[in-house]
Amino acid sequence: MADKRSPRSELGAFLKARRAELTPAQVGLADDGTVRRVPGLRRDEVARLATMSTGYYTRIEQGRLPASATVLASLVRALRLDEAQRAYLYELAGQAPATPRRRTAQRVRPSVQRMLDGLGHLPALVLGRYDDILAWNAAAAALYRDFTLLKPAERNYTRLLFLDPVMRGLYVDWEEAGRISAARLRMETAGNPDDPRLAALVGELSVRSPEFREWWNGRIVTDLTSGTKRYLHPLVGPLTLDCDTWTSPGDPDIMFMVLTAEPGTPEDHALRILSSWHTAPAPTRTADTSRD
Repeated sequence: MADKRSPRSELGAFLKARRAELTPAQVGLADDGTVRRVPGLRRDEVARLATMSTGYYTRIEQGRLPASATVLASLVRALRLDEAQRAYLYELAGQAPATPRRRTAQRVRPSVQRMLDGLGHLPALVLGRYDDILAWNAAAAALYRDFTLLKPAERNYTRLLFLDPVMRGLYVDWEEAGRISAARLRMETAGNPDDPRLAALVGELSVRSPEFREWWNGRIVTDLTSGTKRYLHPLVGPLTLDCDTWTSPGDPDIMFMVLTAEPGTPEDHALRILSSWHTAPAPTRTADTSRD
Protein backbone atom coordinates (compact mmCIF):
# COMPACT_ATOMS: atom_id res chain seq x y z
CA MET A 1 0.00 0.00 0.00
CA ALA A 2 1.02 3.63 -0.30
CA ASP A 3 3.38 4.82 2.40
CA LYS A 4 1.67 6.06 5.61
CA ARG A 5 4.85 7.46 7.12
CA SER A 6 5.30 11.19 7.64
CA PRO A 7 6.89 13.32 4.90
CA ARG A 8 9.96 13.84 7.11
CA SER A 9 10.57 10.12 7.59
CA GLU A 10 9.87 9.51 3.91
CA LEU A 11 12.46 12.15 3.08
CA GLY A 12 14.97 10.26 5.18
CA ALA A 13 14.13 6.99 3.45
CA PHE A 14 14.53 8.69 0.08
CA LEU A 15 17.96 10.06 1.03
CA LYS A 16 19.04 6.62 2.23
CA ALA A 17 17.91 5.01 -1.02
CA ARG A 18 19.76 7.59 -3.10
CA ARG A 19 23.07 7.31 -1.21
CA ALA A 20 22.86 3.53 -1.57
CA GLU A 21 23.08 3.98 -5.35
CA LEU A 22 26.38 5.91 -5.31
CA THR A 23 29.94 4.68 -4.88
CA PRO A 24 32.81 6.78 -3.48
CA ALA A 25 34.43 6.79 -6.91
CA GLN A 26 31.33 8.29 -8.52
CA VAL A 27 31.43 11.32 -6.24
CA GLY A 28 35.18 11.76 -6.20
CA LEU A 29 35.94 10.15 -2.83
CA ALA A 30 38.82 7.76 -2.32
CA ASP A 31 37.87 4.28 -1.15
CA ASP A 32 39.49 3.75 2.25
CA GLY A 33 39.45 -0.01 1.81
CA THR A 34 37.25 -0.77 4.80
CA VAL A 35 34.44 -3.30 4.54
CA ARG A 36 31.13 -1.54 3.99
CA ARG A 37 28.15 -2.80 5.95
CA VAL A 38 25.71 -1.04 3.63
CA PRO A 39 25.78 -0.48 -0.15
CA GLY A 40 26.75 2.88 -1.53
CA LEU A 41 27.86 5.91 0.45
CA ARG A 42 27.97 6.05 4.24
CA ARG A 43 26.30 8.85 6.16
CA ASP A 44 29.60 10.47 7.03
CA GLU A 45 30.55 10.56 3.34
CA VAL A 46 27.29 12.25 2.38
CA ALA A 47 27.77 14.74 5.21
CA ARG A 48 31.29 15.50 4.02
CA LEU A 49 30.10 16.08 0.46
CA ALA A 50 27.28 18.32 1.68
CA THR A 51 29.59 20.24 4.02
CA MET A 52 27.71 19.48 7.23
CA SER A 53 28.41 17.42 10.33
CA THR A 54 27.66 13.70 10.31
CA GLY A 55 25.38 14.13 13.32
CA TYR A 56 23.36 16.84 11.60
CA TYR A 57 22.89 14.76 8.44
CA THR A 58 22.04 11.68 10.51
CA ARG A 59 19.23 13.52 12.30
CA ILE A 60 17.78 14.62 8.95
CA GLU A 61 17.89 11.10 7.55
CA GLN A 62 16.33 9.72 10.72
CA GLY A 63 13.48 12.22 10.44
CA ARG A 64 14.41 13.99 13.66
CA LEU A 65 15.30 17.32 12.09
CA PRO A 66 13.69 19.40 9.31
CA ALA A 67 15.82 20.34 6.33
CA SER A 68 16.07 23.95 5.19
CA ALA A 69 16.22 25.00 1.54
CA THR A 70 19.97 25.60 1.90
CA VAL A 71 20.55 22.13 3.30
CA LEU A 72 18.41 20.59 0.58
CA ALA A 73 20.48 22.33 -2.10
CA SER A 74 23.64 20.87 -0.57
CA LEU A 75 22.13 17.38 -0.53
CA VAL A 76 21.01 17.69 -4.16
CA ARG A 77 24.61 18.40 -5.14
CA ALA A 78 26.09 15.75 -2.87
CA LEU A 79 23.80 12.97 -4.05
CA ARG A 80 23.89 13.99 -7.73
CA LEU A 81 20.09 14.23 -7.90
CA ASP A 82 18.45 14.91 -11.24
CA GLU A 83 15.62 17.41 -11.71
CA ALA A 84 12.86 14.91 -10.94
CA GLN A 85 14.59 13.69 -7.78
CA ARG A 86 15.29 17.27 -6.72
CA ALA A 87 11.62 18.19 -7.13
CA TYR A 88 10.56 15.16 -5.11
CA LEU A 89 13.05 15.96 -2.32
CA TYR A 90 11.87 19.57 -2.03
CA GLU A 91 8.23 18.43 -2.09
CA LEU A 92 8.81 16.03 0.83
CA ALA A 93 10.59 18.75 2.77
CA GLY A 94 7.69 21.16 2.27
CA GLN A 95 9.88 23.60 0.39
CA ALA A 96 7.79 23.50 -2.78
CA PRO A 97 4.03 23.87 -3.19
CA ALA A 98 2.28 20.53 -3.27
CA THR A 99 0.08 19.77 -6.25
CA PRO A 100 -3.52 20.30 -5.13
CA ARG A 101 -5.53 17.10 -4.94
CA ARG A 102 -8.50 17.02 -7.28
CA ARG A 103 -11.35 14.76 -6.24
CA THR A 104 -13.74 15.49 -9.09
CA ALA A 105 -14.05 13.16 -12.05
CA GLN A 106 -11.62 13.92 -14.84
CA ARG A 107 -13.34 14.37 -18.19
CA VAL A 108 -12.14 14.76 -21.74
CA ARG A 109 -13.91 17.26 -23.97
CA PRO A 110 -15.34 16.04 -27.32
CA SER A 111 -12.90 18.36 -29.09
CA VAL A 112 -9.98 16.50 -27.50
CA GLN A 113 -11.36 13.19 -28.76
CA ARG A 114 -11.68 14.67 -32.24
CA MET A 115 -8.05 15.74 -32.04
CA LEU A 116 -6.99 12.19 -31.11
CA ASP A 117 -9.03 10.70 -33.93
CA GLY A 118 -7.54 13.23 -36.34
CA LEU A 119 -4.08 11.74 -35.76
CA GLY A 120 -5.14 8.82 -37.95
CA HIS A 121 -2.71 5.90 -37.79
CA LEU A 122 -0.64 7.42 -34.96
CA PRO A 123 -1.51 5.88 -31.55
CA ALA A 124 -2.50 8.51 -28.99
CA LEU A 125 -3.72 8.39 -25.39
CA VAL A 126 -4.89 10.90 -22.82
CA LEU A 127 -3.71 9.95 -19.33
CA GLY A 128 -5.13 11.42 -16.15
CA ARG A 129 -3.91 11.36 -12.57
CA TYR A 130 -2.09 8.18 -11.63
CA ASP A 131 -1.99 7.24 -15.35
CA ASP A 132 -5.72 6.57 -15.66
CA ILE A 133 -6.55 6.18 -19.36
CA LEU A 134 -9.13 8.86 -20.07
CA ALA A 135 -9.28 8.70 -23.87
CA TRP A 136 -7.63 7.05 -26.85
CA ASN A 137 -7.94 6.76 -30.60
CA ALA A 138 -8.50 3.73 -32.79
CA ALA A 139 -4.77 3.45 -33.53
CA ALA A 140 -3.98 3.16 -29.81
CA ALA A 141 -6.62 0.46 -29.41
CA ALA A 142 -5.09 -1.39 -32.38
CA LEU A 143 -1.60 -1.19 -30.88
CA TYR A 144 -2.42 -1.95 -27.24
CA ARG A 145 -5.90 -3.43 -26.82
CA ASP A 146 -9.56 -2.48 -26.97
CA PHE A 147 -9.90 -0.46 -23.78
CA THR A 148 -13.71 -0.43 -24.09
CA LEU A 149 -13.66 -4.10 -23.03
CA LEU A 150 -12.20 -3.10 -19.65
CA LYS A 151 -14.06 -1.69 -16.69
CA PRO A 152 -13.29 2.00 -16.08
CA ALA A 153 -11.37 1.13 -12.89
CA GLU A 154 -9.12 -1.19 -14.92
CA ARG A 155 -8.21 1.46 -17.50
CA ASN A 156 -4.96 2.51 -15.89
CA TYR A 157 -1.74 2.49 -17.89
CA THR A 158 0.55 1.50 -15.01
CA ARG A 159 -1.87 -1.17 -13.76
CA LEU A 160 -2.13 -2.72 -17.22
CA LEU A 161 1.62 -2.56 -17.74
CA PHE A 162 2.24 -4.64 -14.61
CA LEU A 163 -0.82 -6.87 -14.42
CA ASP A 164 -2.19 -7.38 -17.93
CA PRO A 165 -0.40 -10.17 -19.90
CA VAL A 166 -1.41 -8.65 -23.24
CA MET A 167 -0.03 -5.20 -22.44
CA ARG A 168 3.05 -6.57 -20.71
CA GLY A 169 3.83 -8.88 -23.62
CA LEU A 170 3.96 -5.99 -26.09
CA TYR A 171 7.03 -4.38 -24.54
CA VAL A 172 10.47 -5.54 -25.63
CA ASP A 173 11.98 -3.39 -22.86
CA TRP A 174 9.31 -4.21 -20.30
CA GLU A 175 11.58 -3.74 -17.28
CA GLU A 176 12.56 -0.23 -18.40
CA ALA A 177 8.91 0.68 -19.07
CA GLY A 178 7.89 -0.73 -15.68
CA ARG A 179 10.58 1.18 -13.80
CA ILE A 180 9.59 4.44 -15.49
CA SER A 181 5.90 3.91 -14.70
CA ALA A 182 6.63 3.06 -11.06
CA ALA A 183 8.90 6.11 -10.82
CA ARG A 184 6.27 8.44 -12.30
CA LEU A 185 3.69 7.09 -9.87
CA ARG A 186 6.11 7.61 -6.97
CA MET A 187 6.46 11.27 -8.00
CA GLU A 188 2.73 11.77 -7.41
CA THR A 189 2.89 10.57 -3.80
CA ALA A 190 4.78 13.68 -2.67
CA GLY A 191 1.79 15.92 -3.35
CA ASN A 192 -0.93 13.35 -2.63
CA PRO A 193 0.35 11.15 0.24
CA ASP A 194 -3.11 10.37 1.68
CA ASP A 195 -5.13 9.96 -1.52
CA PRO A 196 -7.19 6.75 -1.15
CA ARG A 197 -7.22 6.19 -4.91
CA LEU A 198 -3.42 6.22 -4.99
CA ALA A 199 -3.21 4.01 -1.90
CA ALA A 200 -5.52 1.43 -3.47
CA LEU A 201 -3.58 1.37 -6.74
CA VAL A 202 -0.16 1.11 -5.10
CA GLY A 203 -1.48 -1.49 -2.67
CA GLU A 204 -2.84 -3.70 -5.45
CA LEU A 205 0.32 -3.44 -7.52
CA SER A 206 2.58 -4.09 -4.52
CA VAL A 207 0.67 -7.26 -3.66
CA ARG A 208 0.31 -8.62 -7.18
CA SER A 209 3.62 -7.61 -8.77
CA PRO A 210 6.97 -8.37 -7.10
CA GLU A 211 8.72 -6.15 -9.66
CA PHE A 212 6.55 -3.17 -8.83
CA ARG A 213 7.06 -3.79 -5.11
CA GLU A 214 10.85 -3.82 -5.56
CA TRP A 215 10.99 -0.69 -7.69
CA TRP A 216 8.49 1.16 -5.52
CA ASN A 217 10.53 0.46 -2.41
CA GLY A 218 13.63 1.68 -4.26
CA ARG A 219 12.03 5.16 -4.30
CA ILE A 220 13.05 5.93 -7.87
CA VAL A 221 11.42 9.06 -9.28
CA THR A 222 11.34 10.57 -12.77
CA ASP A 223 9.53 13.13 -14.87
CA LEU A 224 10.62 11.68 -18.23
CA THR A 225 8.48 13.17 -21.02
CA SER A 226 9.90 11.64 -24.20
CA GLY A 227 11.84 8.65 -25.44
CA THR A 228 11.68 5.53 -27.57
CA LYS A 229 9.42 2.54 -27.01
CA ARG A 230 10.02 -0.88 -28.53
CA TYR A 231 7.14 -3.26 -29.05
CA LEU A 232 6.69 -6.78 -30.38
CA HIS A 233 3.16 -6.79 -31.78
CA PRO A 234 1.55 -10.18 -32.51
CA LEU A 235 0.19 -8.96 -35.87
CA VAL A 236 2.89 -6.72 -37.34
CA GLY A 237 6.01 -7.78 -35.46
CA PRO A 238 8.70 -5.48 -34.01
CA LEU A 239 8.04 -1.74 -33.75
CA THR A 240 10.38 1.01 -32.57
CA LEU A 241 8.36 4.18 -32.01
CA ASP A 242 9.12 7.65 -30.71
CA CYS A 243 7.03 8.59 -27.68
CA ASP A 244 6.29 12.22 -26.79
CA THR A 245 4.07 13.55 -24.02
CA TRP A 246 2.60 16.95 -23.22
CA THR A 247 0.83 18.20 -20.13
CA SER A 248 -2.54 19.83 -20.66
CA PRO A 249 -2.26 23.62 -20.20
CA GLY A 250 -5.67 23.62 -18.49
CA ASP A 251 -5.05 20.70 -16.11
CA PRO A 252 -1.57 19.58 -14.96
CA ASP A 253 -3.04 16.18 -14.06
CA ILE A 254 -3.82 15.40 -17.71
CA MET A 255 -1.12 14.27 -20.15
CA PHE A 256 -1.22 13.57 -23.88
CA MET A 257 0.92 10.70 -25.21
CA VAL A 258 1.54 10.22 -28.94
CA LEU A 259 3.59 7.51 -30.65
CA THR A 260 5.11 8.25 -34.05
CA ALA A 261 7.43 6.76 -36.65
CA GLU A 262 9.46 8.36 -39.41
CA PRO A 263 7.28 8.53 -42.54
CA GLY A 264 8.06 5.82 -45.07
CA THR A 265 9.74 3.48 -42.57
CA PRO A 266 8.61 -0.10 -41.92
CA GLU A 267 7.26 1.04 -38.54
CA ASP A 268 5.13 3.74 -40.17
CA HIS A 269 3.82 1.19 -42.67
CA ALA A 270 3.04 -1.24 -39.84
CA LEU A 271 1.08 1.44 -37.95
CA ARG A 272 -0.96 2.13 -41.08
CA ILE A 273 -1.74 -1.56 -41.42
CA LEU A 274 -2.82 -1.79 -37.79
CA SER A 275 -4.98 1.30 -38.14
CA SER A 276 -6.67 -0.05 -41.28
CA TRP A 277 -7.73 -3.13 -39.31
CA HIS A 278 -9.27 -1.02 -36.56
CA THR A 279 -11.06 1.85 -38.26
CA ALA A 280 -14.24 2.19 -36.20
CA PRO A 281 -14.57 5.78 -34.88
CA ALA A 282 -13.95 6.09 -31.15
CA PRO A 283 -16.63 7.86 -29.08
CA THR A 284 -15.73 10.28 -26.32
CA ARG A 285 -14.64 8.31 -23.26
CA THR A 286 -14.49 9.42 -19.65
CA ALA A 287 -12.65 7.73 -16.81
CA ASP A 288 -14.95 8.01 -13.82
CA THR A 289 -12.65 8.91 -10.94
CA SER A 290 -15.35 10.49 -8.80
CA ARG A 291 -14.81 7.72 -6.28
CA ASP A 292 -11.46 9.37 -5.40
